Amino acid sequence: MEMHFATVWESIADEIGDSPAIVHGTTRRTWSEFDERSARLAAAFVDAGLRPDSKIALYLYNGNEYLEAQYAGFKMRGVPINVNYRYLDEELWYLLDNGDAEALVFHSSLGDRVARVIERASKLKLLIEVDDGGAGRVPTAHRYVDVVAGYDPMPRITRAQDDIYMLYTGGTTGMPKGVMYAMGGRTDGLVQSSFPLLGVVAPTAAADIAPIIGAAVRGGNRVISIPSCPLMHATGMWLGAMAPHLMGGTVITLQTRSLDSDELLTTLQTERATNLVIVGDSFAKPIIKAIDGAIKAGTPYDTSSLKVIVSSGVMWTAEVKKEMLDRIPQTMLVDAMGSTEGVIGMQVALRGMDIATATFSQAPTTKVFTDDDREVQPGSGEVGMVAASGNVPLGYFKDPEKSASTFRVINGERYSFAGDMATVNADGTLELLGRGSQVINTAGEKVFPEEVEEAVKRAEGILDCLVVGIDDEKFGQAVTAVASLADGATTDEATVIASVKSELAGFKAPKRVVFVGTVPRGPNGKADYKTAKQYALDAIATP
Repeated sequence: MEMHFATVWESIADEIGDSPAIVHGTTRRTWSEFDERSARLAAAFVDAGLRPDSKIALYLYNGNEYLEAQYAGFKMRGVPINVNYRYLDEELWYLLDNGDAEALVFHSSLGDRVARVIERASKLKLLIEVDDGGAGRVPTAHRYVDVVAGYDPMPRITRAQDDIYMLYTGGTTGMPKGVMYAMGGRTDGLVQSSFPLLGVVAPTAAADIAPIIGAAVRGGNRVISIPSCPLMHATGMWLGAMAPHLMGGTVITLQTRSLDSDELLTTLQTERATNLVIVGDSFAKPIIKAIDGAIKAGTPYDTSSLKVIVSSGVMWTAEVKKEMLDRIPQTMLVDAMGSTEGVIGMQVALRGMDIATATFSQAPTTKVFTDDDREVQPGSGEVGMVAASGNVPLGYFKDPEKSASTFRVINGERYSFAGDMATVNADGTLELLGRGSQVINTAGEKVFPEEVEEAVKRAEGILDCLVVGIDDEKFGQAVTAVASLADGATTDEATVIASVKSELAGFKAPKRVVFVGTVPRGPNGKADYKTAKQYALDAIATP
């Protein structure tokens, strides 16, 4: 039996078929139903002429259909690719064209964009529309419910561990890039990292997974996961859905299409969720606020079922982690540091532990290298670029030049360099500094935005912050903070700057603080530095 998402999930469906697999609102599907519906959709893909390695674009909000369509693609050895639902016409067309998409599954509320680009997307053979009440119907699209009802399930097949799994990442510069993995390595990587959360040793053979899952579920040890962030991004999909499904779990997607902390906590309480996936402070802070609001109203949420909160992709500061543990004391907080291109390390926090921001236990496959490929020694104080080995991607789809610069061989070992800079502490832990692409060069000094952002957010009254470099005649680049205030709070530029200077060297402190209603972030909580910089430029240009 091959280590392949589809094959493993089929074996789990055979083992625990009556157990719930996916939930969205009032729609619940058991593992048997999840498997059968995905097999019917896979049959439609094959009938439309799709073959192994055919790309299937998923232009969808969170929901059961996203997970079924992805599973269907895996079943027929196709390559589902994620499309950001915020993309407008040209961005959508670029990804369909760059990704060689032969099928497109989309929500009808996004149909007007689809209708305007499909004539240019010449490789498309099949359009499937998920009705979410949107008015943007596409006449040539088949209704999702009709497709699932109209096909018999595709017979199960033998697959290959070197089938391609691909996830598009926006990265920090340029157009989105498809990061390619071998299916076997990607499946095994999630098995090895997730099974310890069940309290069992991770199996190395695919055939052993389902029996272990069956015993765990029958013993009452079941994972119930809520990915509160978009499935179109790695954090939501890998940590919130695919890993829990490899553990035979239930994946519950929320109905609101932006974070609604009260919906999340109500769902957590009703479904007795065990796992929650968030994205750093930008998700944790409003969840804490909702918990406190419910307590104040005399209707506290029951969060006693929650065992693990996992975050990745955005800074999760020590102060906010402590606040979370004060309110949900039985949970383990897992802060996973990495990117689509590779896993770097993690920090695990429990109540009563000392917690430091941006300090991570180094994964066994992680090293830090200087510009001349020397390994940074612990305690040396040198800054280098973090490199992850192990399950390294095969490369970027249709971009050999970028692949060669990101995935390199040093001393016979292949590494992924996603652009993260760090020092190595004397105890071997990583001190993450930030992305090299965002570093600010000011008066001959290098400043990493994340360090300054953390200090600004500790200033009284500040809710959120991004830091950018603005061209400046005197400094080369001036450190500039774009910040938002907490509800009811007041402060001013001088107070914030003084607060930062009390913690950091003076050259790191912002020269300007621009106050905005909301700090710009994507739906996954990731920093939108491009928009933040434009906010800063606009404010500086205004007398």
